[in-house]
Amino acid sequence: MFAKGYSVEYFSEGGRSRTGRLLPAKTGMLAMTIQAMLRGLNRPVTLVPVYIGYEHVMEVGTYAKELRGKRKEKENAGLVLRTLRKLRNFGQGYVNFGEPIPLNQFLNETVPQWTQDIDPMGESKPQWMTPTVNKLATRMMTHINDAAAVNAMTLCATALLASRQRALARDNLIKQVDCYLSLLRNVPYSATSTLPSESAEKLVEHAESLDKFVVETDTMGDIISLDRNQSILMTYYRNNIIHLLALPSLIAQLLIRQQSVSLEKVQATVAQIYPFLKQELFLRFEAEELNDLVLRYVAELARQGLVTVEGKTVTLNQAQTQVLMLLGRIISETLQRYAIALNLLVSCPHLGKAELEEKSQEVAQRLGRLHGINAPEFFDKGVFASLFVTLQEQGYLDDQGRCVLETAKPLSRQLYALIYPEVRMTIQESLCQVDA
Repeated sequence: MFAKGYSVEYFSEGGRSRTGRLLPAKTGMLAMTIQAMLRGLNRPVTLVPVYIGYEHVMEVGTYAKELRGKRKEKENAGLVLRTLRKLRNFGQGYVNFGEPIPLNQFLNETVPQWTQDIDPMGESKPQWMTPTVNKLATRMMTHINDAAAVNAMTLCATALLASRQRALARDNLIKQVDCYLSLLRNVPYSATSTLPSESAEKLVEHAESLDKFVVETDTMGDIISLDRNQSILMTYYRNNIIHLLALPSLIAQLLIRQQSVSLEKVQATVAQIYPFLKQELFLRFEAEELNDLVLRYVAELARQGLVTVEGKTVTLNQAQTQVLMLLGRIISETLQRYAIALNLLVSCPHLGKAELEEKSQEVAQRLGRLHGINAPEFFDKGVFASLFVTLQEQGYLDDQGRCVLETAKPLSRQLYALIYPEVRMTIQESLCQVDA
């Protein structure tokens, strides 16, 4: 098909993302594409990343059940008929095209001598094949995430889930959505992501029309909330855009916990934690871009009146604490997961990688039950497995998977400083039981 010039569609995740996050790519089709090049394909091949987003996913309830262990239901005519009965206003769908990846150019940059391995019989597998395919997979998934479509539902879900009670007064919800929109408009994540043109107030009205929220009215106005079941389902929509707000959320969380901090400290903290966020959320920025990016985000937070900057010190504005706190809470569950893993690693350096993953998952499940964390990915074993791979890549584990205490301890302390005291106490108590 490649030789005849046909367009080929494939779904690089290899399955459905039940959490709303982009999954690591299955590399089989990408490897076959490069193998076609190595057979002497004389046509240029370009990968075009496609982002597909929705304001409503019919199967999201099914995904939540499957994440809790229910077996996937096979598609059949009865399922289609049941779906047809549910048809109503489901909002809008979005298709965005990411930055294309010309495969010849990618190979020339990554493996300059790749043409020497061209074999019309396709019998050889060069040593560079596997790492190159993995690099291509990461780049493709990053380009897909770059093209994310922000919409009313993803914005409102993100704001409501950041509230401890999953409820906000209408005015506060509008104010929070406006904060997110301003960040995304004034410090654009990428050239291929898209934002709604409507005001925050119009977006909240539209999201409300999709009938997913509980709206109660008292003498002071409307309160918009999520019931327990909807809270779990809404994590899917939040996770569609969490990568777009990860860095400003991290900065906000640091400011909420520290109250006042130097710009240098903000930059150092972001640089320390960014490799883990980059790997987990397919973030696009390189390490050398971070310092300037931090300055741009801080300037935007100051423009919104959430912080003040005097000289080289950033201080939160006490009158706008709620907006900054809700922004910081977007990434707080992710930081809690990192705190569990790093502090378990430091407390139990004798544990092997498999045991660390298992114990981290157990502590996360306990933390979730005690603190009402419903996000399905919070105690996903696969997320912890990927985290420990990044720990090794970043030098926190040695080649044998043992903890390097001199680098792991400072990071574990920093992560504890970023999370709320009651959560930190639960983690510490749980780790004492693991170590007992």
